Amino acid sequence: MDSIENELVPNEELSDELLSGLNTQFEMAGPDEVLLWGYDTFGAGMVLGTGFGPSGMFLIYRLWELGIEVPIFYLDTHLLFDETYALRDRVEKRFNIQITRVSTDLSLEEQADEYGEKLWKTDPNKCCQLRKVLPLRNYLSDKEAWVTGVRRSQSETRKNTQYVEWDPENEVVKLNPLANYTAEQVWNYIHSKNLPYNPLHDEGYPSIGCIPCTEAVGQTVSDERSGRWNGNEKTECGIHLSTQQK
Repeated sequence: MDSIENELVPNEELSDELLSGLNTQFEMAGPDEVLLWGYDTFGAGMVLGTGFGPSGMFLIYRLWELGIEVPIFYLDTHLLFDETYALRDRVEKRFNIQITRVSTDLSLEEQADEYGEKLWKTDPNKCCQLRKVLPLRNYLSDKEAWVTGVRRSQSETRKNTQYVEWDPENEVVKLNPLANYTAEQVWNYIHSKNLPYNPLHDEGYPSIGCIPCTEAVGQTVSDERSGRWNGNEKTECGIHLSTQQK
């Protein structure tokens, strides 16, 4: 792997050949190898983004176990569930870490004045752009790589997720260490390590985002993204556009 990793130039788009070589190797490895490679390659230029879902809990724990200290951040839209904020606090206390809050300067009141009431209903794509996509882009502007909990089994739009991708929207390398993990594998690990998780998952919420755009749908659905933007063709907020375009 050394001969491949030495060809990397931070903040420059990776060639298809280089990406293919890396992903072939990681397909036969595991999440720890992806995290260790990322840290060896990018150091503190690597960050972990989490929405405090089960995959995020898995990765936060693995970083902690491996002794990898990199910034961890979340996108605060000002519309998250109380349970999500409570989980953030529990995670910070358990692992003795400080999780960075990334948010827009645009208040919900200002958004309503400029774009109308309940933009998440009238134009959910615009709402996500203002409250998630643009704040993320701003935060990643001086970073080299971001780690996500995206997995192939989460939904049809994520089925082609690779371990290492170039994110042209944010101009960073994107690492998905759990790309080939199933929900069962993730949850088994969470329970085996007694890791904290959002209690809403036990109440029929397979995926948890903003309050207005998240509904309980039960625990037997096959699509892990079910319950997000119900009644709308929208299935993604837009921050993982590079993965969807594969």
